[in-house]
Amino acid sequence: MAGALLALLPLGYLVVRTAEAGDRVWGILARPGTLELVGRSLALVVTVTALCLVIGVGMAALVTRTTLPGRRTVAVLLALPLAVPSYVAAFAWVAAAPWARGFVGATLVLTACTYPYVYLPVVAAMRSIDPAQEEVARSLGRAPWHTFLTVTVRQVWPAAASGALLVALYTLSDFGAVSLLQFDAFTRVIHTSYRASFDRTPAAVLSLLLVLLTVLIALGERRSRRGLEQTRLGSGVSRRSEPLRLGPLATTGAAAAVLGVLAVGLVFPVASLVYWFVTGLSAGIDVERLVTSTGTTLLLALLGAVVTMAFAVPIGVLVARHRSRVSSAIELGAWAGHALPGIVVALALVFFGVRVAQPIYQRTPLLLIAYAVLFLPAGVGAVRAAVAVSSTRVEEVARSLGSSPLEVLRRVTLPLAAPGVAAGTALVLLTIMKELPATLLLRPTGANTLATSLWTETGVAAYAAAAPYALALVAIAVVPTLWLMHAQGRLAEVDEGADGPGGGGADGPVDIVAPQPGPLQRSGV
Repeated sequence: MAGALLALLPLGYLVVRTAEAGDRVWGILARPGTLELVGRSLALVVTVTALCLVIGVGMAALVTRTTLPGRRTVAVLLALPLAVPSYVAAFAWVAAAPWARGFVGATLVLTACTYPYVYLPVVAAMRSIDPAQEEVARSLGRAPWHTFLTVTVRQVWPAAASGALLVALYTLSDFGAVSLLQFDAFTRVIHTSYRASFDRTPAAVLSLLLVLLTVLIALGERRSRRGLEQTRLGSGVSRRSEPLRLGPLATTGAAAAVLGVLAVGLVFPVASLVYWFVTGLSAGIDVERLVTSTGTTLLLALLGAVVTMAFAVPIGVLVARHRSRVSSAIELGAWAGHALPGIVVALALVFFGVRVAQPIYQRTPLLLIAYAVLFLPAGVGAVRAAVAVSSTRVEEVARSLGSSPLEVLRRVTLPLAAPGVAAGTALVLLTIMKELPATLLLRPTGANTLATSLWTETGVAAYAAAAPYALALVAIAVVPTLWLMHAQGRLAEVDEGADGPGGGGADGPVDIVAPQPGPLQRSGV
């Protein structure tokens, strides 16, 4: 409950500011520019989400269901764009290709940076699903593509939809990329409104409208999963499906698609950063500032991940094991907080710090609270998915032997959910490293992270001076990205089971399939 209330704190600030406006609210909403703003933002969200679904599911199928050469290496490389912050990618494109602005540029950058949110959970789901249904479909004469679209995609849709929800919310709340690319989405307009006037009411009204859109998107994602989610109560089968053998022409096409995705999402941004880094070597690099910014980034990310997961674990367990209107409201509250752009969360917490919590104003605890508000859903989703996919029978046995609920949680539930918790921690750590607007406003006086140092230099078009901070940020972000992939693999292995006594195979326990609600199935993202 405390975590949900914390996530709703900025929303409470927006409600208060909006209520103070009275009749002005309708005037703000009725402006022609407001409808255009909604249309532009939704068009960006729909386009980016659709592209991420196509790319994420398609790439996951290539590395898990085909004989694509080097698919193990490709599987790792396709996840690495997650380590590139959207504003870093936008900086790389703007510095090298000034034409990459507006809707096209924002779509290109956000798609390249966020498709791993779909790709990673779908890879985990495809590795863990039973291949029997696909084999039966093919034995009945269905072509491989028909089987994939009608059977495989249906089985992994809950994971894909959960990833798509993250993409949509990320796109709605992104500030850095749309600002650098000069696309007037919600976050850029809200930020401009805050800075252009002492009157915060228009920005508060637009922020509440953004929250409403987010809740509607979250409800739509939940409805899209209804009746499709499955979970095993036994260990399932240990074998995997036979990969589809690609002919020379299909192999060439698949390789071209993979190279195209990697070129846009990884190779070009990194090459652009290296170019500007080399260009700036002649002017020298402020090594002391670079090292200090890196250390501050790591420290704040670690502290933020610990605080966020401390709130996420109880909420994730609650919504996975005790479905009720109260738990659903708590879950939606956490997602609504995630919808707020970082600039709005930061200003709400400035108001809170000045009025209520003066001792922590402009200090690290207030910044950690902002991180928890912004990234709580990633942790909750990971814990919820890991707990929901594990059987309740072991917990029931433990309680029947006299263990208290807290002992069952500590000794049974959390150990079973450990791979998902690890994946959630890695994802939270990664997103905190990349966070920009809240860090800009709430960081302790004199403290600079890699993101804020990068933003300072790009604000004056000092691309060569900004490149070292961008490269350092990408380099350290690779670590939690690989950690996330490792945790995903562990989660898939736990879900699949193993041969041997009590394991899978033909003589293992009966595989029971039952409906199981949850925003993130098996994926841990």
